[in-house]
Amino acid sequence: MARLVAAMSGGVDSAVAAARAVDAGHDVTGVHLALSRNPRSYRSGARGCCSIEDAGDARRAADALGIPFYVWDMSAEFAVEVVDDFVSEYAAGRTPNPCLRCNEKIKFAAVLDRALALGFDGVVTGHYAQLSTATDGTVEMHRSEDAGKDQSYVLGVLTQDQLRHSHFPLGGSVKTDVRDEAARRGLQVATKPDSHDICFVADGDNAGWLAEKLGPRPGVVVDEAGAVLREHDGAYAYTIGQRRGLRLGVPADDGKPRFVLDIEPVSGTVTVGPREHLLVDTLEADRPLWCGAAPDGPLECTVQLRAHGAEHRAVVEVLDDGRVHVDLVDPAEGIAPGQAAVVYVGTRVVGSATITATSRSSISSGPVR
Repeated sequence: MARLVAAMSGGVDSAVAAARAVDAGHDVTGVHLALSRNPRSYRSGARGCCSIEDAGDARRAADALGIPFYVWDMSAEFAVEVVDDFVSEYAAGRTPNPCLRCNEKIKFAAVLDRALALGFDGVVTGHYAQLSTATDGTVEMHRSEDAGKDQSYVLGVLTQDQLRHSHFPLGGSVKTDVRDEAARRGLQVATKPDSHDICFVADGDNAGWLAEKLGPRPGVVVDEAGAVLREHDGAYAYTIGQRRGLRLGVPADDGKPRFVLDIEPVSGTVTVGPREHLLVDTLEADRPLWCGAAPDGPLECTVQLRAHGAEHRAVVEVLDDGRVHVDLVDPAEGIAPGQAAVVYVGTRVVGSATITATSRSSISSGPVR
């Protein structure tokens, strides 16, 4: 039996994960993370993360399970490590994934560190991923049974030490069964909708939220020849691969839709062009985080480049300076600096790195960024 902290967001997944940990005979304490000193400044309503209602739902689930329950104030850490990082990354023309950052810095760093310091053995979460132990004792993380809910991508930032103290009881389940189980257990969150948007952007309007934080930063939208198509109030409102909301006014010569190809944050220049110019086959990345040993030499593998994106066959190599070079056998489109490249061998997560540059070396000439 282990003493475990169950991170309870107020949603159905974390509630059932805590219940299964109790059933397994562990000594479980429920913890809800207060991520804002003023929860109304983030999200309100039953959305599964960060609201006052979520804290109440988490407490009621813990009461139903008969386990102790506490609220841990992580608002200061969350503001610096996730919210401020999100703002600064967009200001620099990159496209971050705050869920990976939250898992890396909050749920499996600050929370796990506090839990271990208090004498707990590990942390239970409602993430959909599977853990197994290899013959050499290495803890491996694999994709979940439910491909549609698999969250191994956003967990690709976890180190071997963190995996040794992690428990994912839902990894072998599908979401419909989890909801049915919650209903059988009498948990009120059984039918609570999932949260999909960024938790600290209350209305889901990322561009509007960033505009409030960063203010006007005028620039221009240009075509690949440099012709100005329109002015804008901030390059942070655009992402690589974006098509909707460009409001260019002047159609392309061929009449086809145009997409954001490049964002230059210093001048605020946003370049648009045809979809085929979004294709890239080479990535450079830094800040690698390996779930076990780093690859030794070129690794034939697959990489996932978005939270719910497809896998791409690739060859990954760790350079002498620690940076990561990725050759995509299957080219990808709309890949932006700031996104994470998560490396897989089969269903096993090898690790992740943050994309710093992309190019289309064998598709056409010239770098994208």
